[in-house]
Amino acid sequence: MVVDDEVDVQMLFQQRFRKELRAGQISFHFALSGEEALALLERRGTDIMLILSDINMPGMNGLELLRAVKDRHGHLKVYMITAYSDEANRRQAEEYGCDDYFTKPIDFTELKEKLVV
Repeated sequence: MVVDDEVDVQMLFQQRFRKELRAGQISFHFALSGEEALALLERRGTDIMLILSDINMPGMNGLELLRAVKDRHGHLKVYMITAYSDEANRRQAEEYGCDDYFTKPIDFTELKEKLVV
């Protein structure tokens, strides 16, 4: 699942992973907020193996989402994505159990290596 309040992120991921999507190697669910992500996780929990979440979002931010996911679904991997290279956010994310951390612009080659089996 990709969680980002920017609508164009969905199209970006679909473009960057178009071959993998067509080949059935990967599928995505998208949420525009932390609250929407938690609701989707409750409905589709077994379909979701990994969450990629932006940190800075209105309402529930990515760090709050990370904490909630790790509390309720500790087996899920959560990768944080941020446009800001903020060491305090990185430390907080690691403390909450973040499995990986990316800064924007995302290096999609590196991300694909971690996602596509």
